[in-house]
Amino acid sequence: MITVHHLEKSRSHRVLWMLEELGLPYELVEYKRNPKTMLGPPELRKIHPLGKSPVIDEDGIIYAESAAILEHLVERHGAGRFVPAAGSADYTRYRYFMHYAEGSVMTPLVLKLVTTRVRAAKVPFFIKPIARKIAATIDDSFTDPNLRRHIEFIEAELGRSPWFAGADFSTADIQMSYPVSGLVRTKDLGTTERMQAFLGRIRERPAYQRAIDRGGPPM
Repeated sequence: MITVHHLEKSRSHRVLWMLEELGLPYELVEYKRNPKTMLGPPELRKIHPLGKSPVIDEDGIIYAESAAILEHLVERHGAGRFVPAAGSADYTRYRYFMHYAEGSVMTPLVLKLVTTRVRAAKVPFFIKPIARKIAATIDDSFTDPNLRRHIEFIEAELGRSPWFAGADFSTADIQMSYPVSGLVRTKDLGTTERMQAFLGRIRERPAYQRAIDRGGPPM
């Protein structure tokens, strides 16, 4: 049996979705975020020292990190599904996007979340202009230019094919769903028409809908 340690509104939605696509039974252990800090509860550290989610336990072995979990599941249980043929051009794209999602695009997205919260933070009135100025400087000089570049890149890639690894849906689309959702939520940083169409396609998948029924929305 697979046990998923699932934090609400988090990347672990991708693991539930993968399990639903594979048709695998699993036990769900749910955790709530701290409403003030939005961090996961300390109980998660009993499962993995970093206290992060997603984490799964399969046959007494703990697996962490989204891409590593998805790769493990599809390699062990996929029977060739949801992965392009090894050695093909689509497989090269597949492997790239499996790691690009967290290795490249999530860094400026997380930083954007931080600067947004800094602007909205409740601080003494004489500090607020300074905090907002710092956040604006970070966004103008680093965050926004990088996000624009990622938006342009992803829009171009989705212009090549409907899915990230070619004509067929793959695990790379599950992995990319989280950063694409985050990029679509950014404002005035570039056109996201193809990304919005991609999100429309994944939301139509029954397995995606079942994952939300089990664990709630990803964001």
